[in-house]
Amino acid sequence: MALKKHSLDIAGHQTSVTLEDEFWNALRQIAKSQGRALNDLVAQIDEARDGNLSSAIRVYVLKTVLEQQ
Repeated sequence: MALKKHSLDIAGHQTSVTLEDEFWNALRQIAKSQGRALNDLVAQIDEARDGNLSSAIRVYVLKTVLEQQ
């Protein structure tokens, strides 16, 4: 699995997040299905996290996928 770094604007500041392609694709699909911009979804995840943003995104994606099953 290849890691990809993306720059995002979260709450008015630029940040870089590194995730595997599979997580980026799933995160984009989740944002699209919710009718939200990717940056807005990541900002929500960022506000609720306790640790690393990349890990928080992975957990969010996993929980969302499991809830849809």
